[in-house]
Amino acid sequence: MWSVGAPEIRKAIHTDLPALVRSLGQEAYLADRLTRQDTGHGHLLVAWDRQEAVGDVYVWLAPAEEPELRARLPGVALLTHLEVVPWRRKQGIGTALLEAAEDRLSALGHDRVALGVGLDNADAQRLYLRRGYTEWPYGEVATTEVVYRQDGRHELRPERCIIMVRDLTPTG
Repeated sequence: MWSVGAPEIRKAIHTDLPALVRSLGQEAYLADRLTRQDTGHGHLLVAWDRQEAVGDVYVWLAPAEEPELRARLPGVALLTHLEVVPWRRKQGIGTALLEAAEDRLSALGHDRVALGVGLDNADAQRLYLRRGYTEWPYGEVATTEVVYRQDGRHELRPERCIIMVRDLTPTG
């Protein structure tokens, strides 16, 4: 396994879409997130190694879709769809994306962030625990995973998640 320097992480723009799709696939998903970003819904942050996208995370600023999250975490931003290309995993890119998203939220005045992680995704759960996330005390939440197909259609699949929350206020 090889590793180069730390990737550059920046907010994606529409002209990035072809490069994003070459590296990450998921054209319909990425196009949707860029459109949502245009309306103030959130920020699509991308890790770049030279001209190649090696990971991304979406910072969801709109109200949560899940009623439990809207009720128990009103106004709390969510991190969704954190991913790193398989050949660059375990090189700190996921951590760098989390840090960039958290820094952006802090700069916007947010004092907490939340995310959902699938019950079977132990690697991601460990990453979030290392970053200071804690599992909320209200149990699992039924969410909907959107699977975007190559033909532009998408499929909705039920998914049970653990909700994890992190305080973004500086500790002194």
